[in-house]
Amino acid sequence: MRVALLSLMDAAHGEPQGLRGLLPIGGRSILRHQLGLALALGCARIVVLAETLTGDLVALQHAAEAGGARFHVIASARALAPLVAAEDELLVLGEGLLAVPEDALRLLGDGPVVLTVPVETGLPLGFERIDINNAGAGAMLLPGKLIAALGDLPGDWNPGSALLRIASQARIVQRELPALMLDQGRWRLIRDEAEAHRAEPGWVRLHTASAEVRSPGSWLAAGIVRTLGPALLHAGTRPFVIAAGAAITALLGAGAGWFGWCGPGFAMLALAWLVHEVAGLLARVERDSLITSSGGTPLDMLADWILDGIFITLCAWRSEIPAVTGVPWGIAWFPPLVLFLLLRLLRRLQPDEPWTWWLDDRFIIGSLLAMASVLLPFDFALRMLVVSLLVAGLLLAGRAEGAVSRLAGGSKPA
Repeated sequence: MRVALLSLMDAAHGEPQGLRGLLPIGGRSILRHQLGLALALGCARIVVLAETLTGDLVALQHAAEAGGARFHVIASARALAPLVAAEDELLVLGEGLLAVPEDALRLLGDGPVVLTVPVETGLPLGFERIDINNAGAGAMLLPGKLIAALGDLPGDWNPGSALLRIASQARIVQRELPALMLDQGRWRLIRDEAEAHRAEPGWVRLHTASAEVRSPGSWLAAGIVRTLGPALLHAGTRPFVIAAGAAITALLGAGAGWFGWCGPGFAMLALAWLVHEVAGLLARVERDSLITSSGGTPLDMLADWILDGIFITLCAWRSEIPAVTGVPWGIAWFPPLVLFLLLRLLRRLQPDEPWTWWLDDRFIIGSLLAMASVLLPFDFALRMLVVSLLVAGLLLAGRAEGAVSRLAGGSKPA
């Protein structure tokens, strides 16, 4: 069994009443980030060294138990021994350590190890010296049998420092942290609130760097998250709140269309998609950094289809076809239905074509429909979009057939 030892004892620099482990990053305490890392590493027991049980620790206990782990709060290092058996493994994370989970999983997941950094690099960053050449990187995975040595030390010893010395004497394998991780902010020690504020924008950028930004709308959403995301998360704004804002904006767009203001309605639907993308990226930041569910809306999987349905409805309301005498009821719904089905069909048929990513971008589609509603004959513009997509589909099909023919010709025996 793996046991995690976290700490909530050190005061933040310059803030005697504030504890380093409770400094917020992305709206959650560093201790909460460490809990997510411990659960991802398979720790079935979470032990927190703290002077007293507080409301923050009660909330942490609920998160640990929701993750399937037992939770303990101890006041001294000697109380750790009964909680760790000799055959267990003990994960020790330094107070204030903030690490990208995927890096920590790779470095710590394969057995007893002490992570280190060069002493000339580590000491200015707040890491603790091990010897003349190395400083501890704030994380180690130790055999449980080493815990017994804590009983021979004075009770006022910091358990993290003591275990670092014990591991060094036991010649536990040391692994140096790649310098690039420190340079990129993927692994850092947060010591005060100013450092926490400086770390937040980089932390959000790290967790949105791999987002699929391949169209103007997704690029804009990523820019909003990287600019405003730290402030939103720091203020405690959860992604589901922003997703609810997207749903309200979509409903307002539908209401505008109902009253005949279809141009503004399309623009509001485009904005609703953009806000929903922002919520999704913020949820990704929480999910990747906390290794947990971010609490998305129950209709999240259906949100794109529902939004397309509202787009189709507004297109039908905007159409002038129903005003023509003798036209069957419902014919105005046919062109927009074909348009949005083509958007989805081409995207699925050619997922690797760069331009097809734009077909998923409802910010672009909504903006085009808003301009067509205000500036152009709407029904004609809608049909031109349908024809353009059909022509694009034929071109893609011809290209695919040509590629198959070349492959077949090249495989014929001489």
